[in-house]
Amino acid sequence: MDLATCIGLLGGFGVVFTLIMIDGGDLSAYYDKYALIVIFGGATMATMMRFPFATILHGVPMGLRYAFTMRASKPRELIEEITKIAEVVRKSGPIALESMEISDPFLAQGARYIADGYDREFIRDAMERDRDTFLMHLDEGSKIYRAFGGCAPAWGMIGTILGMVTAFAHMSDPSKLWPAMATALLATLYGALIANMFALPLADKLHLKVKEEAVSRSLIIDGVLLIRDQKSATLVREMLVAHLPHNHRDELTAGAA
Repeated sequence: MDLATCIGLLGGFGVVFTLIMIDGGDLSAYYDKYALIVIFGGATMATMMRFPFATILHGVPMGLRYAFTMRASKPRELIEEITKIAEVVRKSGPIALESMEISDPFLAQGARYIADGYDREFIRDAMERDRDTFLMHLDEGSKIYRAFGGCAPAWGMIGTILGMVTAFAHMSDPSKLWPAMATALLATLYGALIANMFALPLADKLHLKVKEEAVSRSLIIDGVLLIRDQKSATLVREMLVAHLPHNHRDELTAGAA
């Protein structure tokens, strides 16, 4: 579970709810079905026009799943685990990997390739293809949520304009004037909230996850190939440390010493 995402989303709703309660606590005054239809219906349709339907079908749920539940493997932790795997292979051979528990699924996949005796080029091609496909789908999820976040405020303005037109058309009838004014204001509110408290933050979170996973999975591929070549654990560590920022390289080297 990604605590930052959950805390941020719940905290944002908490701020809005607190302000409503301070203002009198009438939640019904902030509900308008017409404004909801304009925002969710309009923004959803506009987003669907930007992407193929198949992309939306797997991009939306994948984005939600990885924004809220994905725990990215830290490069330093991966290097430590890959180093242990290299030691096992050098001492007991590749077959020992079959009984070894590996926490990262992508690394475990690479270990299975080594244990099954696949050649170096097959392992590289298969793992790079899996990495690129995964990153592409994750990036698509980020783009979908960013597109939705861009559409929502615009549709809020459309809802506001429609509400104002209705209000001006019924200036002499207060029973229709004030509901139309409420729709106009709530459409803008809904659009701003959805964009800035949900869609755009999720898009940014997924964008960061893409970068993190690109580094982690590239590191894993390099490590698996070094283990496949039966390089020593020390050499594997030194080669993989190049993936880390300079300040983290010194810490890892000191810890190994």
